[in-house]
Order: sequence, then structure tokens, then C-alpha cells
Amino acid sequence: MFRFLLTALFFTAITTAATPASAQQDRRPSHCIAIADAAPGISYIHKAAWSDPLPDYTVRIQYIQHAAFLIRTQGGLNAITDFTGFIGTTTMIPDVVTMNHAHSSHFTHAPDPAIPHVLPGWGEPFGSGIDHYLDLGEMLVRNVSTDIRSGGGTEPEGNSIFVFEVGGLCIGHLGHLHHEPDDRQYAALGRLDVVMAAVDGGMTVDLGTMTRILKRLKSSIVIPMHWFSDYGVERFVAGMADDFEISRPGTSSIEVSLATLPSRPTVVILRPAWLRDE
Repeated sequence: MFRFLLTALFFTAITTAATPASAQQDRRPSHCIAIADAAPGISYIHKAAWSDPLPDYTVRIQYIQHAAFLIRTQGGLNAITDFTGFIGTTTMIPDVVTMNHAHSSHFTHAPDPAIPHVLPGWGEPFGSGIDHYLDLGEMLVRNVSTDIRSGGGTEPEGNSIFVFEVGGLCIGHLGHLHHEPDDRQYAALGRLDVVMAAVDGGMTVDLGTMTRILKRLKSSIVIPMHWFSDYGVERFVAGMADDFEISRPGTSSIEVSLATLPSRPTVVILRPAWLRDE
């Protein structure tokens, strides 16, 4: 027993020494690539300004518009998904923005040069794909490339699913997804605690395919995006209600942590709202 404890301590010391100091201090380890059950609890819904302080290991997710979300950390990092150049009447400069080029409503040709990290979901030339692995200490941002329809054909690896690892959580944004991920892509995504999914039913994937994707991912929280009417959202909900709880908090944001993930997978319908300074 004593020898076992010494061995365990030795390997712990080696692992710790090999880990960057910023990662040790700032980012709670996530379980994206591990298979794990959701922690018991309920999703924590709170009406708060986007800039309000957050409890430890808690993330705020605010639906801005279309496919754009703000992901804000307890330490004050701000990430914007599918950034188009306008997020509201705020002077906040995001720390990182992600983009996909399927349509102009998912990217901008001229992001503010003050933004430290601009991550396109496509490579140059088109079809070459791109790999991101951005470690910001408190947040890790990575991507999984997917194909898109383009000019009547297919552009290989033309867009990306972005994954944000923060506060021990794995948050995935499926982007302008045009096909079901293959086994390799599912494996690269890993276990997503929270996923934003396009539910338009046609411009991305059909609702049957999206429902199948989400039921395979088994995320604790699904946030519909890329919808154009309440009718469209309810069509999606109808296909999910047998396996998922449905939550309509009537807000544009949620605060979530590992401790407050719902025990049963839940669709949380957020109402989009532009960011504004209080």
C-alpha cells in the first residue's frame, strides 16, 4: 500500500510539472474527451446583465442573435461565436471571436483589429481546413472541421464546430452544420455538456438529422439557435420532447456550472438580445 501511494504521488508530481502554470491555476479540467454522466442538479437560470460578476466555476451564455452567443467566464473573458462585427451597443471588445463563412450572417470580412484572437472556421484556400487550439488559461478554444455545401457542390472542411472548455465544462457551438458528423468527428468533439444547435430545418441540416445528432451527443443542455420564428422552434421541440425536458425561462442568458447541470437532458430556449452597457 505504501509503495502504491509513493508511485501515485510520483506520477502526480510528474503530471503537474508538465502542465503549464497558467492551466494549473486558471482553468478547471474538463471532461470533453472522457465519457461521463451529467452531474445531478438543475440548470441555473438567472436574470443578470451580461457583465455582472459570476460565481466560481460558472459560465454565462447569452444568446445575442441568429447564431451569435456570448460566452463569459468568471474571470471576465468574453468569447463571441459566429461573429458578424456587431453585437449591440456595447464598448466591450471580445477576447476571442469565432466565425463561419457559410453566409454573411456568420462572419465579417473586417473584424475589429483590437480583438486579440479572431478564429475563422475555414482555411485558405477554401477546402484546406484549419486547426485551432487556443489556450487562454481560463478558457481553451478548439475546433472540429466540417464540410459545407458550396456552389452546388461540397467544400471539404469549409466550416467548424467550435468547442470551449471552461470551468470544467465543455461547450460546443455546432455552427452552420450541413451534415451529420462522422465517427471521427464525434470522437474529436467528445462529451459536450452544453451545445448550441441550428434548428432552422433546411439551411443547415433537416430537423430529423439535427435531432439524431443531439440525441447521440447526449448533452445536458441544448440551446436552439438559427431559428426564424417561434413556430420553427416549436417544430424542433416537438421532436425532442420525448427524451429532453423543455425549459422556457423567457431570458436571453443562463448561468451554468458542473454542479448545476440538469439531471435530465434539457432544451433551454433563450430569447435573443443585443448586448448593451448598463
